[in-house]
Amino acid sequence: MVKAEFGWRIPSFPVDGSSTSKFIDQINAFIKEVEGRLDSAWISDHFHPWAKFQSVDTDVLEAWTTLSYLAGVYRKLKFGNIVLCNSYRNPALLAKMASTLQALTNGRLILGIGAGWKEDEYLAYGYEFPSAKVRIRQLEEAVQIIKKLWTEDPVNFDGAFYKVKNAYCNPKPDPIPPIMIGGGGEKLTLRVVARFADWWNLPNVTVAEYERKIRILERHCKIVGRDPKEIRKTWSGLIAIAEEEEEALKIAKESPFLSGQSLDAHLIGTPETIIERIRQYLHIGVDYFILRFLDFPEVKGLKTFCTKVLHKI
Repeated sequence: MVKAEFGWRIPSFPVDGSSTSKFIDQINAFIKEVEGRLDSAWISDHFHPWAKFQSVDTDVLEAWTTLSYLAGVYRKLKFGNIVLCNSYRNPALLAKMASTLQALTNGRLILGIGAGWKEDEYLAYGYEFPSAKVRIRQLEEAVQIIKKLWTEDPVNFDGAFYKVKNAYCNPKPDPIPPIMIGGGGEKLTLRVVARFADWWNLPNVTVAEYERKIRILERHCKIVGRDPKEIRKTWSGLIAIAEEEEEALKIAKESPFLSGQSLDAHLIGTPETIIERIRQYLHIGVDYFILRFLDFPEVKGLKTFCTKVLHKI
């Protein structure tokens, strides 16, 4: 069985009515507990909070700015986005941004990227919102450009959506960051994962659903001549952990993030329950877990996880 690693998903907006300054203090207090215990920290890429959870004028931290700042402060952690929306940043510029951050952090970046999905944010910030098929094709071109700029000089690319002419990206990232592609679309997204991803992230799914998607990914890999074992499988989801099952369920049910979702697609329960669930994911080949602790800003759940689960996996 593969060895598991774990990261913390940083909230990008408060759910308890905190001011921006208090929310940032909460993040810093929590991440100090994470550093030295978990492997990484991650933040999503949104301009607005999820409307069903918070009012649209709730303060939201921008993804790349937050990531860059925290990576400079907390030097024992790797950092990534879960995941960047490809449409929001020109891929050549993103390659340059990433190579610079990789140099500044001494190689602690994981580049998470996806095709994008949140139409209201696209339109609010002046981006066109093409069909899912087009967005995935754009992602496919973008990843190729990023990989070329990290490894070649000069770079030329003449695609349907992006064009690059005699572009240089120096310093080259060392080491080259893994590119983690997020999503589970079976016909298009997983084909892109099969061709270009170093890591793959599938969020909020049960063990059975993840395993079914792996089989589909394997078929895409066979078509493109790729060994699926080359692609690191990652899972992201919610965690509510407590010594008693009832307490864990109470934390989960009081959280706005779990609204309308199946408990089976997340980690809810006692340390023993969580250990068993993680082992089930490990058994199918998932070895990296990105966790949103539902009792944030409290650190009790994190401490319980680290003392009662982390070293038993």
